[in-house]
Amino acid sequence: MTARFSPPVQGIFWMVVTGLMFVGVNILVKTMGPRLPAAEAAFLRYAIGTVMLLPAMRSAFRHRMSLRLKSMFAIRGAVHTLAVILWFYAMVHIPLADMTALNLMPPIYVTLGAAIFLGEAFALRRLAAILCALAGALIILRPGFREISLGHIAMLCSSVCMGMSYLTAKRLTDQAPVNLVVVMLSVTVTLGLAPIALATWVTPSWYEMALLLGVAALATAGHYSMTIAFRAAPVSITQPVTFLQLVWATLVGITLFGEPLDPMVFFGGGIIVVAVSYISWRESRAKAPAPAPAT
Repeated sequence: MTARFSPPVQGIFWMVVTGLMFVGVNILVKTMGPRLPAAEAAFLRYAIGTVMLLPAMRSAFRHRMSLRLKSMFAIRGAVHTLAVILWFYAMVHIPLADMTALNLMPPIYVTLGAAIFLGEAFALRRLAAILCALAGALIILRPGFREISLGHIAMLCSSVCMGMSYLTAKRLTDQAPVNLVVVMLSVTVTLGLAPIALATWVTPSWYEMALLLGVAALATAGHYSMTIAFRAAPVSITQPVTFLQLVWATLVGITLFGEPLDPMVFFGGGIIVVAVSYISWRESRAKAPAPAPAT
């Protein structure tokens, strides 16, 4: 459908689609409300997602896994498990705009972690971008000027855990095929959430199950469209489009859930998007092949 357009336009289009999918996920989780414990809601979402991945499992598990690789998958699963529990808790306790803005932070933590743990280059300009993003998060939270709820703290912790998960994935993709990395994440998170969900189990209604089915479908489709976007155009082009998610989340929060408009969330979120976009642009430049020598 988008083949007749240039690659940058295709990348922007699919990133817009991705943003709509993820905002749809947020709407469904927010609509579901806090009746189901966060761990149970997260477990059901990942269990449904694992079922959707069954066709891909046969080819994924053909790859032999060493003990070290299995340990890395287990560590990522544990960290991601904590991240999604905190995310589901935060989603039903703070405004959608706050949630979306703070959810822009994981790439910053990945960059910081890659420098600390993986020994990647850490130029002064990249440090400045990280400090700007952290300043954006402080503008959103405004400690001392507004109440910081447990939901905000949960979202901050979730973003840190997500960053750790993505950092581990960065190492895993060097040692295992992408389909195995995706499948193992779904399987390990489902297994990690199962005992916590069972300990606080509340029988979901058919309505709640339908919402969670929608969450799993939209999240899976969103990750797929995001992959298409990244293949079509550099992240330096697609990353700024993520700011639209904040716009849409704010409008949805106001119209559907009666949440107040907070201009400072827009301002702080914009700073984070600019910082993340700059880091993405620098990484794309660093990974670009060197020009061929003149002949």
